Amino acid sequence: MPVKLSSNSSDDDGDEARIEIIPLIDIMFFLLASFMLVSLSMTQLHRVPVTLPAAATGIPEAKTPPIQIAIDANGVTTSDQKIVTLSEITARLKTEAAPADLRVLISADAESRHKQVLGVLDAVRAAGIQKVSFESANPHP
Repeated sequence: MPVKLSSNSSDDDGDEARIEIIPLIDIMFFLLASFMLVSLSMTQLHRVPVTLPAAATGIPEAKTPPIQIAIDANGVTTSDQKIVTLSEITARLKTEAAPADLRVLISADAESRHKQVLGVLDAVRAAGIQKVSFESANPHP
C-alpha cells in the first residue's frame, strides 16, 4: 500500500501512515525488564561463606549495615573479602566519617569460637561504635 503525502479530506480510505504507540511501549517495557534481570544477575554478593547459627527470636533488619565483618569456622576474620586483624578493624572503623552513626554487622560461623566473636565485638566497640548486630539464619525456611 502506498503512502499518500497529500491530504484529501474527501478521499478517506484508511491508507494513511500512522505510528502505533502501543507496540513501542510494549517493547520498551520488555527491554526494561530484561535489563533489570540481567543487571540483578550480574550483582554478586562479596561475602565470605559462613554457616550461620539459627535464632528463633531474631528480628530481620530492614537496612543492611555498611560494614560487615565475617568470622569463619577456622577463626579467620575478614572484612571486604580481606583478612584483617582486630587492630586493623579498630583502625579502619575509627577512620570512617561518622563513627557514632555507623552500623556494623558481625557474621560468625556456627562453629567459630566465642572468644573470637567477642574479640571482634571488642575491636568494634574500641572504635566507638555502639550499633552492632549479629547475623543469624532464619530457623523457618
